[in-house]
Amino acid sequence: MRRKICKIRLRRDGGKLAAEPPLGAHYLRGAVAQLVGQSAADGAQFGIAVSGGADSLALLLLAQAAFPGRIAAATVDLGLRSDSAAEAHFVAEICAARAIPHDILRPAAPISGSLQAAARNARYALLGDWRDARGIDWLMTAHHADDQLETLVMRLARASGVGGLAGVRARQGHVLRPLLHLRRAALHDHVAAAGLRPVDDPSNRDDRFDRARIRKTLASQDFLDPLAVAASASALAHADDALRWATARLINERVRRDGDDRHVDAGGLPHEFVRRILIDMLGQMGVDAPRGEAIERAIAAIHGGEQVMIGNVILRQDGNGHITLSPAPPRRGIRGSAPS
Repeated sequence: MRRKICKIRLRRDGGKLAAEPPLGAHYLRGAVAQLVGQSAADGAQFGIAVSGGADSLALLLLAQAAFPGRIAAATVDLGLRSDSAAEAHFVAEICAARAIPHDILRPAAPISGSLQAAARNARYALLGDWRDARGIDWLMTAHHADDQLETLVMRLARASGVGGLAGVRARQGHVLRPLLHLRRAALHDHVAAAGLRPVDDPSNRDDRFDRARIRKTLASQDFLDPLAVAASASALAHADDALRWATARLINERVRRDGDDRHVDAGGLPHEFVRRILIDMLGQMGVDAPRGEAIERAIAAIHGGEQVMIGNVILRQDGNGHITLSPAPPRRGIRGSAPS
């Protein structure tokens, strides 16, 4: 029996890690199959989030070519700009001309709070409800390699760990982002070749937002290759998944419950596993654990023999590396708390 040998040719162009793949229906079908498996992609219904910008219009065109008769589109109009309603109708006209089902989604109440975070949460909530109502299997968004680079720079500035530096995930539940290894310019060229003129969102250039400022800065540099960064983010996502898997196994092996208390045998464990186990245990006890430097300071304090209170949970460690998490007694407390 002869074995088939697959030869892989590594491509390098001007020192870049990899060449950008050719754009077309074949690319999108392959990218989606890689994310969900070929059997899950076959016959599936796909929802496309389309704002009217060049990125999402390119995804719409690619999806129609790749999955004809199996896509629907939705535009979220949060009412944050005077032009948003007209832009939503612009997308509706493009979809109507191509016989693509399209819906405009609007929130029941105005967006409030931190604008970008609240808008993102509202957008995904509306799209999730729409997906359920439409009976759609997978929702696709048009995040690309340049978006990934911007995200990683933002998270580096915030001292993110492995999970944060994994950036935008290619798959999160029913949400797929199959364009993460494509450049913004290629998507814009694809839309221009189709004779479409995308909408322009001025918030992308608004210096009040971190991403807009970072985008301007990155536009003037050529030493960070977005395709290489996207590959690194993908590798970090795999590493984070492996750490999650190992942490779940360690929790089964190293954590013992005694009433409301949790006892963690942390002896000999690498620091990252201790951090992840404690965050998981605090979550099980109804506490939003601090992240970043705050959880690091709390761990350092209990390693130093101090007793720390996070939310309503007391953490302490004995001389053998065993950490106990206990609910604080009613109407009693400990001076000081975990730094925030």
